[in-house]
Amino acid sequence: AKAKILLTNPPFSALAGRPYVRDKVCQEFKTLGKEDFRTLTLITNSRKYSNATFEEINHLVREIVSLAETCCAEGADPSCYDAGSSALSAKSCSSDSPFPPHPGTAGCCAQEGLEQKLCLAALRHPPQELPRYLQPSNEELCQAFKKDPKDFADRFLHEYASSYGEAPLPVLLGSTRHFLSMVSTCCISPTPTPCFLKEKLARKTLSLLTLMSNRVCSRFTAYGKDKVTLSYLTSLAQKMPGASFEDLFPLAEGAAEVFSQCCDSVVEDCMQRKLSEHTAKACGALSAQDQRFAECCKGKNLMENYFCISALPPAPAPKLPEVQKPTNKQLCGEEGARHAKRYLFELARRHTSLPDAFFTKLYDASEKVRGECCSAKDTSACLDSKRQQMGELLPTFLEKTSQLCGQYNELNFLDFKKRLRQSLMQTMPEASPELLGQLVEQRADFASTCCPHNSPPLYCASKV
Repeated sequence: AKAKILLTNPPFSALAGRPYVRDKVCQEFKTLGKEDFRTLTLITNSRKYSNATFEEINHLVREIVSLAETCCAEGADPSCYDAGSSALSAKSCSSDSPFPPHPGTAGCCAQEGLEQKLCLAALRHPPQELPRYLQPSNEELCQAFKKDPKDFADRFLHEYASSYGEAPLPVLLGSTRHFLSMVSTCCISPTPTPCFLKEKLARKTLSLLTLMSNRVCSRFTAYGKDKVTLSYLTSLAQKMPGASFEDLFPLAEGAAEVFSQCCDSVVEDCMQRKLSEHTAKACGALSAQDQRFAECCKGKNLMENYFCISALPPAPAPKLPEVQKPTNKQLCGEEGARHAKRYLFELARRHTSLPDAFFTKLYDASEKVRGECCSAKDTSACLDSKRQQMGELLPTFLEKTSQLCGQYNELNFLDFKKRLRQSLMQTMPEASPELLGQLVEQRADFASTCCPHNSPPLYCASKV
């Protein structure tokens, strides 16, 4: 019940400075009590400012909790909250502010009054695309816990929430609560090792849910619903190149709908329930067509089945006739976006090792072309010239990227780097050993981060 109340209005709205916000914050503070209010403030601000240090977040949390404690007390002056949040904004704008810095702070600080407070409250860091939280060993956990239980809990909450900040808030709360309960139970147990084993096994579904929902919601935040549908579609096409567009497109749309409903939802079981329903539907539709899908779908735990499907490597590309490009009429018709997705689906099943960021780049390009040409005076001439440009560039790019990611998927990392060096020495015989070394590292870094399907979307889009 507590979780449901505290989710309705995350406390960083404490900066917004309007009476009705004060009432909500005070209701939250009184319902939760100071400690739970503080914990939630720590989690929501660690998500919001994912690149901030623990000390910066701690400063902000102390100020917000102190503001609530002072201004929500019986008999507090009604203007107390507004004055306090104004002082907090002024402190954020000072040159020696102890709060998390943000590139947009200066723009907000140029404004005044309520506008300034609302502007500061809306700031957030871009999400961390590669979670940095690494769980220490059981011994290290217990050592830190016994030394200072409160400091241990705070630092864990900060690091975990900033690493998995795109996971829905109810998932994050459930996961952190379970972890801290496990540590406090097992570190005082006479037999810590069996205790940790048992608790980690019980926590497995929740851990998978946190990892997977952070991943899909990061992608949803970066791409939006339309491009997430495409990303899911091309991923399925690469795992099951024998399946038809008609089989896979509804599943891709269904997945995008789950993410749009649950990534920002405060309903406690939204993600687990709807993702499980989606997995059951995908298993029902595809198991009979593909042995690997059938294996993933055997388990009773639908979250584990979803994780298994998402971790499937691409299948070998079958021999298929050349892709039919959409006609000008199709591209500029009502179903233009769907025809563009169908074309990229056909490319994906013929080039199963191409990275996700490549398809989304192509989709962006197709949307740009449709925007420019479909409203042009001579639509056909416009589209034909764009097709010609694309026809000259695309085949080489397809071949090179397919080869790079294909080799990365097939070889172990050391052999992959050796193969890279050999091919670069052939194409660039004049290059110095230093330059070759740099290029090998650069391409190996791209391949290891962006060739797997679950690659970070914004980072890889910038690297393509």
